[in-house]
Amino acid sequence: MKSYIEERAMEIARYIIDNNTTVRHAAKHFGISKSTVHKDVTERLMQVNPTLAAETRKVLDVNKSERHIRGGLATKEKYLHQHA
Repeated sequence: MKSYIEERAMEIARYIIDNNTTVRHAAKHFGISKSTVHKDVTERLMQVNPTLAAETRKVLDVNKSERHIRGGLATKEKYLHQHA
């Protein structure tokens, strides 16, 4: 694997952990696609730094378990603004 890809994967993982952010936000921050971010932190990072990959996986699992709540709040907010 190219060294710049390994560096990118570790940088994205650190960003996700430090900011407790989602794949979507990380992709926007780094200017790359969500699928690239996901592949970097789930597959590529495991080969480069398994410890960092495990920490990132914890944050992603929490985000996944909470996403239905965030989606519901976003929908609620959307309809509150439409009727106001």
